[in-house]
Amino acid sequence: MSREEEQQKRALRAELRERRQLLSPAQREAAAAGLTAQLDALVAAHEAISVSCYLSSTTEPGTWEFVQRAVERGIRVLLPITRADGLLDWAVADDSGDVAEGLFGLPEPTGEVLGPIAVNDVDLMIIPAAAVDLTGTRLGWGRGYFDKTIGSMEGCPPVYAVVYDSEVLDSLPREVHDQPVNGVVTPTRTIRISPAQA
Repeated sequence: MSREEEQQKRALRAELRERRQLLSPAQREAAAAGLTAQLDALVAAHEAISVSCYLSSTTEPGTWEFVQRAVERGIRVLLPITRADGLLDWAVADDSGDVAEGLFGLPEPTGEVLGPIAVNDVDLMIIPAAAVDLTGTRLGWGRGYFDKTIGSMEGCPPVYAVVYDSEVLDSLPREVHDQPVNGVVTPTRTIRISPAQA
């Protein structure tokens, strides 16, 4: 990717981060409720009994209620734990509500740590994003954790990125290492992206 494209990605991330910080508590709460309903429906549609998700930060679309409800329904939910080497460990979500601050100040689970390959057994992956376009290109926050994870999986399950409605864009710059997603989930809709495009 050229220096100009990299600067465009940096500028876009900064703009998206700023927009997220301007959302009111009521807007965040409404978005979390909508997202929970969309994710519940997605899990049901895939008949998933094991999923990976993440604990959202205060500015991200809220995933906490979805995780809690999934655990209550007996779905095995793996949550990521960041490592200094750029890989993700995983822990099984439980109903304790115990969390710790991860490597980048984000909330992470405190349960038994499973290695990077633990995620190979999930039926569905739900991952964070800054933005997603309609071809399945995902713009992350620039650390590459999920691209590395998805790229290393032999039988990768469907991968859905979570964003706010305004973060579904027509197109995004794509680098060689960027892993496409199969769909995007927002507080109001779930968009499945054709495998031919992804």
